[in-house]
Amino acid sequence: MLPLTVLQQLYDYNYWARDQQLRACAALPEEKFLRPMGNSFSSLRDTLAHLVAAEWVWLERWKGHSPTREEAEAVAAETFPTLREIERRWREIERQMRELLARLTPDQLLQPLTYVNLAGKRWTYPLWQTLLHLVNHQTYHRGQVTTLLRQLGEPAAAVDFLVAIDSGLGK
Repeated sequence: MLPLTVLQQLYDYNYWARDQQLRACAALPEEKFLRPMGNSFSSLRDTLAHLVAAEWVWLERWKGHSPTREEAEAVAAETFPTLREIERRWREIERQMRELLARLTPDQLLQPLTYVNLAGKRWTYPLWQTLLHLVNHQTYHRGQVTTLLRQLGEPAAAVDFLVAIDSGLGK
């Protein structure tokens, strides 16, 4: 099991890296931000919207509610026509996420979390594994954002964990 302090630092890193990529995307013309690129999620906008939706789904699960596929689809790319809307919603989710993390105890991390996924299947994992899963998921898709930026001929932000540490994260 990961200690609570490590999980909290990983979430600090998650939001630091998100902010680096949001700044990189803010410099783009709308056409590039929305351009279909043939990725897991078509455009930069759609990829970022997926990251927002994933955080919302997991936050809901941790609060005791398993969102349905329909509820998750309501938090889809079409809900976020602009980067500003993505950022607004993401910051609200971050606020709630940080509140949840601040209330957790080490004993709670070991408790089972049972939820129903978007396909209707029931799963149970220790809470700490689901918290780690989300950070890992976000890192995976941040790599896609980096690739999309580069394919568009735009600079991508450095979002490595040690870059965050070197920039003062956690001090």
